[in-house]
Amino acid sequence: MTNQLSPKIPSCTWSRPIGLGWDKPYTVRYASNIDDGPWHGMPLGGFGAGCIGRSSRGDFNLWHIDGGEHTFKNVPACQFSVFESNGTSSQAYALSTQAPDDGTLKAWQWYPANKKAEGQRGRGAEGQEEIFSISNTGTYHALYPRSWFVYENVFQAQLTCEQFSPIWAGNYQETSYPVAIFLWNAHNPTDAPITLSIMLTWQNMVGWFTNALKSPQVQVRDDGSPVYEYQPRWGESQGNYNQIVENTQHFGCVLGRVASDEPLQEGDGTWSIATLKHPQVEIFHHSRWNPEGTGEEVWQSFAEDGSLPNYIDTTPPANNIQIGAAMATPAAGIALRFTLQPGETLEIPFVLAWDLPITEFAAGVNYYRRYTDFFDKSGNNAWAIASTALQEYQNWRSQIQSWQKPILDGQDLPDWFKMALFNELYDLTSGGTLWSAASELDPIGQFAVLECLDYRWYESLDVRLYGSFALLMLFPELEKSVMRAFARAIPQGDDTPRIIGYYMTIKAESPIAVRKVAGATPHDLGAPNEHVWQKTNYTSYQDCNLWKDLGSDFVLQVYRDFLLTGADDVEFLADCWPAIVQTLDYLKTFDLDSDGIPENSGAPDQTFDDWRLQGVSAYCGGLWLAALEAAIAISDILLTYQTGNTTELAGQKSIYEAWLKQSRPIYNEKLWNGKYYKLDSESGSDVVMADQLCGQFYARLLDLPDIVPSDRARSALTTVYDACFLKFCNGEFGAANGVRPDGSPENPQATHPLEVWTGINFGLAAFLVQTGMKDEALKLTQTVVRQIYDNGLQFRTPEAITAAGTFRASTYLRPMAIWGIYLVIN
Repeated sequence: MTNQLSPKIPSCTWSRPIGLGWDKPYTVRYASNIDDGPWHGMPLGGFGAGCIGRSSRGDFNLWHIDGGEHTFKNVPACQFSVFESNGTSSQAYALSTQAPDDGTLKAWQWYPANKKAEGQRGRGAEGQEEIFSISNTGTYHALYPRSWFVYENVFQAQLTCEQFSPIWAGNYQETSYPVAIFLWNAHNPTDAPITLSIMLTWQNMVGWFTNALKSPQVQVRDDGSPVYEYQPRWGESQGNYNQIVENTQHFGCVLGRVASDEPLQEGDGTWSIATLKHPQVEIFHHSRWNPEGTGEEVWQSFAEDGSLPNYIDTTPPANNIQIGAAMATPAAGIALRFTLQPGETLEIPFVLAWDLPITEFAAGVNYYRRYTDFFDKSGNNAWAIASTALQEYQNWRSQIQSWQKPILDGQDLPDWFKMALFNELYDLTSGGTLWSAASELDPIGQFAVLECLDYRWYESLDVRLYGSFALLMLFPELEKSVMRAFARAIPQGDDTPRIIGYYMTIKAESPIAVRKVAGATPHDLGAPNEHVWQKTNYTSYQDCNLWKDLGSDFVLQVYRDFLLTGADDVEFLADCWPAIVQTLDYLKTFDLDSDGIPENSGAPDQTFDDWRLQGVSAYCGGLWLAALEAAIAISDILLTYQTGNTTELAGQKSIYEAWLKQSRPIYNEKLWNGKYYKLDSESGSDVVMADQLCGQFYARLLDLPDIVPSDRARSALTTVYDACFLKFCNGEFGAANGVRPDGSPENPQATHPLEVWTGINFGLAAFLVQTGMKDEALKLTQTVVRQIYDNGLQFRTPEAITAAGTFRASTYLRPMAIWGIYLVIN
């Protein structure tokens, strides 16, 4: 037994009393969008391996096991429970405050929730003390990729459960593992012995996580977005079978299926729950109990003395025979019983692992997951993965601590910023993430994160302009793999005709558009129901072939990814160069008046995709200028290294120099009004656009020449800060996308201009820091962070919030832009 104090939890976690609800959480703006409510906790699982979420009330309720698909549902049989006896009295609780609402597990006793009243304290978004309640039963803490439950005032023992997966910067192996570690710390602070038993139960879910509809029909939702139906085979599996396994060090249970001659499909494989053997710990088990019944077959003995009946199921069902719907998916449990003497402490690891190696897109389009590069592709490796975790978990935890320590120990950033900086990385696990097995073309596999759950397509290029800073800084090789996928997609064309959803929302007749024009930069890398990385430009809300920001976004991200990862991967630049040439040529065709700058026209044609811009716009025009500068810089590097056809390179460089020389003065001439850059040159609008100088931010970030004079940039930023932030609802929510100089709306019915976009605000804050306005940047960032983390939006950060307390597009990619603030500060 180790005699150590309870584990040290960092001071800058997001924390909430266990089971305490929200008075007025944000609710979804459009009914057709996803709103699961505020009970979201930090996700567990590796990148692209599928993940599971456990909320601050203790329930396992988020199941992103099938790549790109979303299931939000409490599974009560998947749970920890604790028995405690001091010799004279005993008690047992399942550690969720959310009892089942379907009548199951009636024999179980559920953990008491915190009740809101005067007395108890917790930490809000800013780390400030908040008074919560008088009946304090404990606190949930989260600092991705670690989270903690601290149980108080119910048990006599001091109990903490730390949860994590092996995710740390620069690691391309363990970060992909489908595994979660639950590290229990039990301490006896009393003067008498205490007997404890900790039980982990889990339902056999093999076969559940795949779409029963193999070719779901794509329809247009009421907001104009394409959508398809997802029907997981929830509870439908057959022949499921649990088996006790052990070796000299480890004990566990494998949850699988009776062997079949059929080839492995999506959703097939194994799960495992496991623990370490210890000389002073008794292990009990039950390999087949009914999760749809009362639960008494495990609870009766567990609540009595902390034991289980050690039931072994010796008769696996024949394949394809369902033994009653309820027992088609039997649950298993393992319990560890031990006695703590006064002052003693024991640390006990439990592990949950799953091996579901295949991700299927359209019917028959299968990819193996990245972790199969380190275990085989059989689907029988849940026990091997769990055993690896039991051997390595202490090393893994110290790797996470070493990665985070310099930031957590630094004195230059407030605790609320450190909290949000790490917790916003949840999306790399939870955002429908894909990470495929390695191939000759992609030696660390291919990677992708969804734009969000409502816009279910991958790596939207306009969104990742800000949202990819985290991936770039922490996993640069994955970032470059995404950009290589875009480079491969640019020359491709797809003439499939499509209706454009935007016109439906404005009740106008839609033009027919082709899916992808050769040479156009695609908006995204495709969706989970087709063929990600191959069939791009999935969204049909707008005709993205007409967008004026995507080509520039591509060029800027390529140069950024080269420059900020050591500036030595010339091969990466060379790989992307043909696509750069092709897409800049394509974008220049929209310069209809030959002034050097492509014009915005017609339907919204950039990232603010229901906001019409006309003529030369500050947003797209600035990105174009910065992209030309980046292309010139790239051509210089390729010429220096004599890469490719130097005559052609020199010719391209001179073309970009000529375009830049012509367009830079036009940009300032047409758009500067003495205080800020106008929205565009032709609408006559006086709106102050928050992101008007994104191009200038990028130029300076990449050490390129300013696209506008620095005094004008500062004047524009000051105007944005004043109008869009301070004067918009008294600075309570963050910066609105676009308001008049006095903070009022140009059109009170407008959508995008009057929304506060979380990721755009973080990008704007990075620009403020870059321009010497760090205090203003932190005030703006803190305001947005508070809205997210104090109002039930944690671990599902949306694209947009409104002054009415609504949100749009949860689990969004762009808010990882907070890492851009950290980059510029450092």
